[in-house]
Amino acid sequence: MPEITVEKLLKDQKDILELYVLTGEAGLKRKITTAAIHRPGLALAGFTQRFPFRRTLILGETELAFLTSRSAEECTRLLKNLFSFDLALLIVTKGMNPPSELIRIAKLNDTTVLQTHFTTADFTYQLSGYLDEIFAPRVTVHGTLVDVYGVGLMYTGKSGVGKSECALDLVERGHRLVADDMVRIVKKSQSLVVGTGSELLGHHMEVRGIGIIDIERLFGIRSIRMQKRIEVEVRLVLWNEARDSYERLGMEERYTSILGVEIPVITIPLSPGKNITVISEVIAMNHMQKTYGENAATEFSRRLSEKIQRQLASKKYLQSDYE
Repeated sequence: MPEITVEKLLKDQKDILELYVLTGEAGLKRKITTAAIHRPGLALAGFTQRFPFRRTLILGETELAFLTSRSAEECTRLLKNLFSFDLALLIVTKGMNPPSELIRIAKLNDTTVLQTHFTTADFTYQLSGYLDEIFAPRVTVHGTLVDVYGVGLMYTGKSGVGKSECALDLVERGHRLVADDMVRIVKKSQSLVVGTGSELLGHHMEVRGIGIIDIERLFGIRSIRMQKRIEVEVRLVLWNEARDSYERLGMEERYTSILGVEIPVITIPLSPGKNITVISEVIAMNHMQKTYGENAATEFSRRLSEKIQRQLASKKYLQSDYE
């Protein structure tokens, strides 16, 4: 389960989010274990039965106005009730100064309180993006990811089947390499997975018989991308292993699941002399056509059915015509 400390959050986002520590060293080693963010209005008012205290808590203008409207005794009671939970982090927005009692109780409970000049909405949006990236589901797969005409094609298959060679040929034709050999995949939303390369491998590629090559140095900055949405998986298999696993007409869409996201999968049987590079470009263009609502296989089937129906109708008419 991924997790970060408050100290790590400060190191990464202090300048970007304009964060200032109000409680000194208190609570900096505490762990943030979820990407969720919460505004504890009800908890401040005393209702804590369903209080998600493990989330990052944000106090905006409304929450601080509520605290300042209470008497000193009641404010202390409410804050003690809030900090009786094992809070990970509390952040005050709009550059507002929280009550001194809040800072005092936070230090006693070893909880960090941060301040930012961002508005509550802007800060929540920015922080959510950072935390979502940290806590997003991820996996590493053996494959090659290439941007072909703006479509992310991820090649999979046995070692030595030709994934890297296919990617190299695509780069030569002006397409862009994202990752070779190891593709790190991150789930960005319920319908979106993005692939990146390994930090260690970068945009290096192993070509059997040549060795390790640096795609960026050989072909220039235009030949690479840092990340790309994965839209189609292309499985490369040997012809004698393919059997009936590949589609002949394209009428039946086949899908694979990556981190719970379904993407189309196309199986390409390999044989000597087969131009996988051109086929890859056709796969990308055909995928774009389907995205825009045009399916060549379905349209062909419709036109064929209409033709057959017209021929049958004409034949029936002519059979009953004796003039």
